[in-house]
Amino acid sequence: MANTNLFHGLRGRFLPPADAINEAGGTAYALGREHRLAQYAATGCLNGTFYASAEAQLDAVMALCEDVDPAFIAKTAVYCRERGYMKEMPALLLAALTVRGSQYLPAVFGRVIDNGKMLRTFVQILRSGAAGRKSLGTRPKKLVQQWLNTADERALLSASVGTSPSLADVVKMVHPKPAQAWRAAFFARLIGTPYDVSALPPVTQALEAYKVARAEGRQAPVPAVPFQMLASLDLDAQAWAEVARHGGWQMVRMNLNTFARHGVFALPGMADEIAAKLRQPEAIARARVFPYQLLAAYHAAGEDMPAVVREALQDALELALANVPLVEGRMVVCPDVSGSMHSPVTGYRAGSSSAVRCVDAAALVAATFLRKQPDTMVLPFKEEVVKLTLNPRDTVMTNAQKMAALGAGGTNCSAPLAWLNHRRVSADVVMLVSDNQSWMDARHGETATLREWERFRQRNPKARLVCLDMQPYATSQAPERDDILNIGGFSDSVFQIVAAFAAGQLQAGHWVGEISATAL
Repeated sequence: MANTNLFHGLRGRFLPPADAINEAGGTAYALGREHRLAQYAATGCLNGTFYASAEAQLDAVMALCEDVDPAFIAKTAVYCRERGYMKEMPALLLAALTVRGSQYLPAVFGRVIDNGKMLRTFVQILRSGAAGRKSLGTRPKKLVQQWLNTADERALLSASVGTSPSLADVVKMVHPKPAQAWRAAFFARLIGTPYDVSALPPVTQALEAYKVARAEGRQAPVPAVPFQMLASLDLDAQAWAEVARHGGWQMVRMNLNTFARHGVFALPGMADEIAAKLRQPEAIARARVFPYQLLAAYHAAGEDMPAVVREALQDALELALANVPLVEGRMVVCPDVSGSMHSPVTGYRAGSSSAVRCVDAAALVAATFLRKQPDTMVLPFKEEVVKLTLNPRDTVMTNAQKMAALGAGGTNCSAPLAWLNHRRVSADVVMLVSDNQSWMDARHGETATLREWERFRQRNPKARLVCLDMQPYATSQAPERDDILNIGGFSDSVFQIVAAFAAGQLQAGHWVGEISATAL
């Protein structure tokens, strides 16, 4: 019989050694080029993070765009816009394609530039020179012209909100040649040249009539235009209440503070009316809203937000769980509550940092699975696993707040796996929700996370590990393989990816494979 002390742990010697140092100074595995680009695109907002500046992110993305196949850049831009709901990064990747991969622009442009704000962001990035050019060029110019000449009136009105550049600036740059009289009048009004008022489209005419009526002190119905276009008109609370009444579900969710600031909730019955709209099941289903969007609205709500509206957001979050798929088997979800996770999930930007922190988003993921699948085990961790008792019947918001309030500490991604191994716990899916910047368990050879996972797999040979990374960094604690998925992002699309992985439905390459399979 072989000496068990001598050969104990021999299996671990064949695990791949760590080949990188992460941002916190710990050992890690470098992600491949395509995976790194996808990670930046799905999590980066061109803002500073706990460990990396906005400039460093921009430089990293542009360097990767030089090395990665342009077809993958195009697919990543589409994926991160359509499924990750990102803004600046898809526009940046589209701008990169104008320099390298312009043949993919016609197929990708309309899917990434799906509203006026994205159009202005794309033009801003191109004109800045960040993508390697400062002019639009022939093909991009034609695509911008095409957008302007095909967008409907409401899309153009929405696009006309904002500056740097304004929609008027874009029109002056590309000189669209509209085929319809209403569009020609709209552009002329936009850039300040003579136009026929009677040729304006109906909603724009209503806006002009409303301005005239207010200037003359007359009452007139509030036009159905983007509310930002009315902000300069000094509307009274009653007018803002009309905006709220006629606004869509998503618009109301996103502008609760605006309504509060303009006295809407002080009007009799308006707080209850808006709360009723927010918790309407049919509207939530139509909006396809997921928990993260409601968490963001809840955290953004100011102190003067009525309690009934705050409660409606919690009710809406519970209703939105219907949009979250079930995951096969028993789950263990491990949210990281360490110090670096207390930074804004979209990074630092002066005056506009998100109120949602990485730890809030991680706790939300864990609380969502617990509410959806009550047998889920939740193990918050920092240096070690933090003892916390959660009730699956409590609301997602309540449990998420309990986890997010656990306090900061060092990062040890292997801690929950070691905890499971010590207690010989069995599970089908283990999910680490972290920024992956583990440093307290640094060691020679393989990472402690991979070593503990290998021990766990010896007892649970069909188990799968999901490493959900909240931030745009280029390393992982466990390298990609059949039983390990590395995925980036804090959008709600991660729930579908995790469910597909747990069911064995992802193709080779897992998350990068999903992006590669995007049709152009």
